Amino acid sequence: METINQLMQQSVGVGAGIAFGSMVGFGLRKRAGKTEGLIGGSVLVTSAFAGMVAMSVMMLIKYIGG
Repeated sequence: METINQLMQQSVGVGAGIAFGSMVGFGLRKRAGKTEGLIGGSVLVTSAFAGMVAMSVMMLIKYIGG
């Protein structure tokens, strides 16, 4: 369990960065009226999901590489 916590702490910056960046990008997209591709039509949910996926991938890379 300690390994997972350590991997999460090392990868949280990537997840937060991707979530914030995708929130801005998807927000601009939704304002243009293009809601296809959004999970539940929500920018917040879609960006949170993208951040979680990015954090999980980074955790996997750190686990395999370290």
